[in-house]
Amino acid sequence: MSAPVAGRQWSGRQWSGRAGYGFVAAYLLLLVAFGVVPTGYAISFAVTDAGGGFAGFTNFVTAARDFRFAAAAGHVALYLVCWLAALVVFVVGLALLLYRIGARTTGKALRFLYYVPGALAGAASVLVWLFMLDPAVSPAGFLLRGLGFDTFGQVVALEHLPVLFTLIAFWTGAGGWIVVLYGALNTISPDILEAARIDGAGAWHTAWRIQIPLLRKWIVYMVILAFAGGTQLFVEPQLLSQASVGVAGRDYSLNQLSYDFAFQNNDVGTAAAISVELLLVGLVVAAVFVTRSRFFDAD
Repeated sequence: MSAPVAGRQWSGRQWSGRAGYGFVAAYLLLLVAFGVVPTGYAISFAVTDAGGGFAGFTNFVTAARDFRFAAAAGHVALYLVCWLAALVVFVVGLALLLYRIGARTTGKALRFLYYVPGALAGAASVLVWLFMLDPAVSPAGFLLRGLGFDTFGQVVALEHLPVLFTLIAFWTGAGGWIVVLYGALNTISPDILEAARIDGAGAWHTAWRIQIPLLRKWIVYMVILAFAGGTQLFVEPQLLSQASVGVAGRDYSLNQLSYDFAFQNNDVGTAAAISVELLLVGLVVAAVFVTRSRFFDAD
């Protein structure tokens, strides 16, 4: 009687393994179709001249020598510093605060409110902020005027843009990460936290010495994805440039510069070269974070 049971168990395990391969195969198919193939296509353009011949690094040199390239790279770098700092400090802090509140009604309401802005698409969120940043029509116009900003042009001055783009990105993207880190906090064994409490550790020491170190991999994962997304800055300055009649400029970010090369200068090779450079920077930074943080080490 045991042989048929064993056979059924082996068949179940075999089916489970095949189902796993099926899920992975579907992911790999999408990865190749929408990741590997477009990347290869961009690389081929980046090393090809206008006549279709091999150009080597000519397009990369052309992009680097453009008078707008250094300024655009500086703008993106400054934005990334503001964005990543705000993301790490405030997302981790708000997730810890949400964990302290627990499963009470207030905590449930906050989890919902944190996530609501993420339901807006990037362009829609920027349009909302364009309305909010105009002292003439904004519900918070009295605050803007109190800070000395009487016109929309004063609010969106060039030196304010990194902070403004950080606010927009945080408003739309931080809520999801707060929920993710809150879920990660719930995976920490209550026995560890109870032991810390018995040893006399307060909320601050428990968060700093136990919870944040145990969140390290999640924080690194968040930073890697946020960095990759931040280098692709495009929608915010593009819409702001149109709304402010060129205050931000069409070449504020590297993605805008790439767009300008492709559709204004008809130079697809240089545009592709900028895209490949952004990809390489993202991969290098991700590799550094993964190796230095021991991301794949077993806890």
